Formats: sequence, C-alpha cells, structure tokens
Amino acid sequence: MGNLANAAKLHHVIEAQQFDVPTLARLFEQAGEMEKIAARGGVNDYSNRVMATLFYEPSTRTRFSFETAMLRLGGRVISTENAAAFSSAAKGETLEDTIRILNGYVDVIVLRHSEVGSARRAAAVSKAPIINAGDGAGQHPTQALLDLYTIRKEIGALDGLRIAMVGDLAQGRTVRSLAYLLSKFKDVRMYFISPDLLRMKEDILDHLREHGVRFTEETDLERVLPEVDVVYQTRIQKERFGDRIADYEQCHGVYVINAGSLRLMKPRAIVMHPLPRLDEIAPEVDGDPRAAYFRQALNGLYVRMALLSFLL
Repeated sequence: MGNLANAAKLHHVIEAQQFDVPTLARLFEQAGEMEKIAARGGVNDYSNRVMATLFYEPSTRTRFSFETAMLRLGGRVISTENAAAFSSAAKGETLEDTIRILNGYVDVIVLRHSEVGSARRAAAVSKAPIINAGDGAGQHPTQALLDLYTIRKEIGALDGLRIAMVGDLAQGRTVRSLAYLLSKFKDVRMYFISPDLLRMKEDILDHLREHGVRFTEETDLERVLPEVDVVYQTRIQKERFGDRIADYEQCHGVYVINAGSLRLMKPRAIVMHPLPRLDEIAPEVDGDPRAAYFRQALNGLYVRMALLSFLL
C-alpha cells in the first residue's frame, strides 16, 4: 500500500483548512489505490485496529462508508447511530467524558454531532485521532475531500474550475468545507446561488477574498448553468430551521435541477449532490451521464479508506 508519510502532521481531521495541496495529492493517489483494493474485496492490514463511529445525528452514507472503509482495510468497528438516545449522553454524560472513555477502547473515532465546534472539543481531550463527520452547520471535511476527488476524476483538473454551489449555503456544512478546499487551487471561480435567507456566510466569503478567489452571489441559476463545469446542488435542510416553518417554506423548492437544466449545461459538466436529496434534483436527471452524485457517494468509500490508512 502507498503511504502519506509527509502528511503526518495531520492527527485529528477537524476542518478542510488542514489540507494543503501536496497532502491532497498524496491522499488522492492513495484513494486511487484503494479503488483497486476495494474491487478485490479488501485487505487485512488493520486486523488489530478498532474504529468507533459515534453519531449524534442521522447518517446513511457517511457512517456506512466509514464502517465499510474500515472493514475493507481489515479493521473492526463499534458503532452507535443515535448516540444522543442510545449512549450515556441520554443520562447527561458530556461529550468530553464519552471521548475519554472511548480512548480506552479504540484506535480512531469518527464523530458526527449537532453542535458546531464539537469535533474540536473532542480532539482537545482525545489521544486517538478524531475525524469530524459533520458538526452541525460547521464543517464536513471528509465530504469535501470526496467531493474534490470526484471533481478531479470527472472533470480532469481542479485548477481553472467553474462551480455553482446551489441551495442552503448558510447552513450547509458540505459547501462550506468544499469552498475552503477549492480556495487552494488556481483560477477557481465560485457562483453562490441561494435564497437571500440562505446566503453563504461572511466567514467563508472573507476567506475567499483574503485568498484572491473570485466568486459571485447570484439568485438566477439558469443564467449560471451554461458557464460552469460543476453544479453542486444541496438540500434545503428543514431540520436546521427549528420552528421557523415559514422561512423553510419560503426557501424550499426554489432551485430544482431537471431536464431543462441539463439542456442549459455544458456537455461535459456534472451535477453533484452530497445527498440525501428530496425534490431538488428531479429523478429524470439520474439517467444522464452528467449526473455524478451516485458515483460521488461511492468515491467516499475510497477516500475514507485512504484517510484511515493514513491516520492508522
């Protein structure tokens, strides 16, 4: 198996900003090797290692792909899919205490939590690597890694990319993390398309300004579709609105990718989505070769195998 020796400074994976371009290149080279390993059924390299998936929020792809990644590497998994209800958190145990306990049992902890900053809190008390699998509306760095890997694989390059990020940009941790990673590449242009209530937050916009990355904020998706290489569609996240039902209804259904959208797009452009989707991508899009979202989800397995082999 390849190695990522020079990237050993990464112990915990908390935010996208931790990854520089050379580290990304090594990680993606390793992910390419992992595609071959997964196709052979896996290896037995980590038979003495145990991973915990500690999820306080629901997940399908992230949890299953991390668990499959560990199993394909020959490791073992302990898991809870609803830690808020089915762990001692239900009795009032702090996140920090839970992490301290798990340090005695496992070699790596994959954490999803509803609170922004929870992964950083966990890392502060953990000797075992903490991997942030989503902290509320904060970040989702491994999703951004698999997104970047997908774009490179599908489009062929990251420098010079034109990307539209669509939908819930204020509360969408995937687009926040992806914007950070894309800011490291040359001549990237981002189009942020959202309802006014869900505009990209100023911390990301400030970061892009500071790094000289061109971006525009738009409300007209159709105008932008012919210009971009990637349309990154996101779900309007009802669970992040709380009791603001009127705000959710105002934003829901504004931007939908359908057959008409495909007619406006470049022949080699792709549609991505971190999933799950509701009705923001019509089922008629699924059969088009530019619909990359299911390939994108599968790439998550390879990237997470690479990341685990690196951290372990």
